[in-house]
Amino acid sequence: MKRILLAGVLGGIAMFIWSSIAHMALPLGVAGIKEIPNEQPVLSAMQAGLGQASGLYLFPGMGLSLDASREQRSAAMQQYGQKLAANPSGLLIYHPPGAPALTPRQLITEFLTEFAEAFLLALLLSQTRATSLGSRLGVAFVIALVGAITTNIPYWNWYGFPLSYTLPYACTQIIGYMIAGIVAASILKTPAPQAVVVRA
Repeated sequence: MKRILLAGVLGGIAMFIWSSIAHMALPLGVAGIKEIPNEQPVLSAMQAGLGQASGLYLFPGMGLSLDASREQRSAAMQQYGQKLAANPSGLLIYHPPGAPALTPRQLITEFLTEFAEAFLLALLLSQTRATSLGSRLGVAFVIALVGAITTNIPYWNWYGFPLSYTLPYACTQIIGYMIAGIVAASILKTPAPQAVVVRA
């Protein structure tokens, strides 16, 4: 367990460093993200309409209340196609003025997330029958794929996240897992079997 914990800590540090490089020094961090042209009128309209109500918004809305009946939801779904045909659509994460940027809390949360990922990866690797570096990296790659497609593909499929964002972000996650996998596989090396002395 000590080696697993050590692998989690060192793997988390390695993932954190990779994530920092990917988002700050490489184009992976901004791939597929665009700025709104002439954004000030749009920002003013959002602030006027949403005020201090920070949240995740889907537009156009269906016009349903939280206590809408099944029949009302079914009718709204049937009419939603017409709304999509006549209006722009998308997903908006909105924060009112004064939102923090790159705070110590955010950095700590990011590191703790990557520590948890690296620790769980090391824990899974320690439970497999794979003992060689190559086989453990193979297992790490499969785990990385599972992690990368769990949210990225559904977000692309259902919410229209562009592939120019989805693929680089998934690659960033896969590389991060592989780096943590290399650290874990190196630390969790199976000790060489000791010779057994048989006495007559």
